[in-house]
Order: sequence, then structure tokens, then C-alpha cells
Amino acid sequence: MGSATTQALAATKAALDAASGVDLDTARELFAAARIVAESPQLSGALADPTAHAEARRRVVADVFGGRLSPTAVALLTSAADQRWSHAQDLVDGIETLAVRTAAAAAPDDDVEGELFAVAELVAANPQLELALGSRLGATAAKGDLVEKVLGGRASAATTLIVSSLVQQPGERRVRRLLASAMRTVSDQRGKTVATVHSAAPLTQAQSERLAAALATKYGRDVSLNSVIDPDLVGGLRVQIGDDVIDGSISGRLADLRQRLAG
Repeated sequence: MGSATTQALAATKAALDAASGVDLDTARELFAAARIVAESPQLSGALADPTAHAEARRRVVADVFGGRLSPTAVALLTSAADQRWSHAQDLVDGIETLAVRTAAAAAPDDDVEGELFAVAELVAANPQLELALGSRLGATAAKGDLVEKVLGGRASAATTLIVSSLVQQPGERRVRRLLASAMRTVSDQRGKTVATVHSAAPLTQAQSERLAAALATKYGRDVSLNSVIDPDLVGGLRVQIGDDVIDGSISGRLADLRQRLAG
């Protein structure tokens, strides 16, 4: 990711944080806009053209989306068009990320991070479902309908919107990678960090609270825990936060001991 895109993402997040009247319909409109921009190289090129004046890019947004989307969605798209992006595809991804953030902001009381993790686990356990959602063949709308059928009554409206929208525009990305990225985006929007905790047995609520508190102290922000049961660990925990892995499992210690003895 180029420095221009990094700054652009920060600017669009700030625009969302300052916006009023944001709801799930706004997020739905932004997802639709991301698909429209992705399907038109001419449009994405015009909106991401670093040589074009910002006012010209704003006019493109107004001409294409004015009257079709709500004023709030148009304002957020305009904030994206105002930025400098390293590549045109970064603009598309940026609008999609903005849509995910908007869905998270519109549903502050829903456990969207946990639900996205559960969906990722469901997809991982069902190769046929992963193939159906990740295939570039078939109608994109059908993938969204499949998600809504699978998640109906099992996930919040925000989570269902995020997943059904992402699978309609996967590009070269695998479904589980899309879900993992969305989970990190939702957590960041809520000022949290995602930790995946592997344990041989389920943690009690007290254990989860102590672990979350310890990780929050270490990383300087609230931590959202996603739990994975792995009997092969025998005991202890393995925690992953981003690229950091804290392996305190018995199997990890035995593997480390074997490596030392072999060395």
C-alpha cells in the first residue's frame, strides 16, 4: 500500500467519523458505488487521476451518483474522490473499506467482528460454500442471495450486508481473506484490535476477560477476542494479533524444546 493510499484511507475515515445521518442504507449505497466504480476503468481512472483537479473529480461524483444516492453517501464518496490514491484499484478498495466502516458505525451494538469471524469459520469448514462464494463464474447477485439465505436469522443485518456485498466483488481475493480484512476494519473503526485465541478447551468468561485486559495493556487499545478450539494444543494458549504470535501452548513448548534439542 502506497503512502498516498494510506493517507487517503485515514482521510476517508475522518470524513465518516464527522458525518451525521449514517445508517446501513448509507453503507449499502457505498458498496453499490464501489461495484460501479470497479466495473468501469474509465470511471475509476477519472476519480483516481492525480493530474485532475479535485473540483473536476467532485463533478464526476456528482454527475454519476448525484440523484442516485443519498446526500450522505455522495458526500462520503466525494471525500474519497478528494484524496490522492496510489492506484485506481486502491480507490475502489478504499470505497469498499469505507462501506465496511459505515456498516460498523451504523450498528454499534452488534457484535459484527465476532459474527464475521464465525462466518469465516463456517466458510473454512465448508469447501463447497467457499467455492460457490469465491467463484468468478455465475451472477454476482446470486452470491449475495446465497449469503442472505445462509446467514438469515444467524447474523445481524450489518454483518449480512458486509458479507453479501464483499462476495459480489471479490476480485482476485479469497473469501476468507476478504472476511479477515473486513473484521480488522470493523475492529479498527471501533477502536479495537482483533486477537485470535487458540485453546484446547473453551475459555471461561473470567479467563477471556483477564486475557483481553492483559492484551489491551500490552497493545494500548481494547482487544476483541475470537476463540478457536484446537485439541492438538493439549493445553495453554496461542494468541495471534496481526503478525504477532504469542505461543504459550503445551504443544508449542514441546515443539520449541524439540527444536532446541535438535540444534
